[in-house]
Amino acid sequence: MTSPLQRKLKIAGPTVVTANRLADGAVVWLSPAGGWTDSIGAAAVGSTSEDVLRLLDIAHGDENTAVGAYPAPVRIGADGTPEPANLRERIRVSGPTVALPASASAAA
Repeated sequence: MTSPLQRKLKIAGPTVVTANRLADGAVVWLSPAGGWTDSIGAAAVGSTSEDVLRLLDIAHGDENTAVGAYPAPVRIGADGTPEPANLRERIRVSGPTVALPASASAAA
């Protein structure tokens, strides 16, 4: 029997931890060194519930830098780096799905 206090997480394949940087809202991924990176290709990849829970613990311990951390499924590309495995993460990697007005793109 599982204790109600025990955290549960179903992992079905390679998974990274992603969040938004507190300073500017940019999408970031937890790196193997425990910091944050702007590149999903440099993210730490977990393949078991225990791996991903450990990564989430690290991410939640650094909420002064990045907030809203959650596990995101990835697939491993031909070069061995993680790539987004679902539409939500592809959008987060690539940016907005609509063209921004010229004034907004210039400000960014």
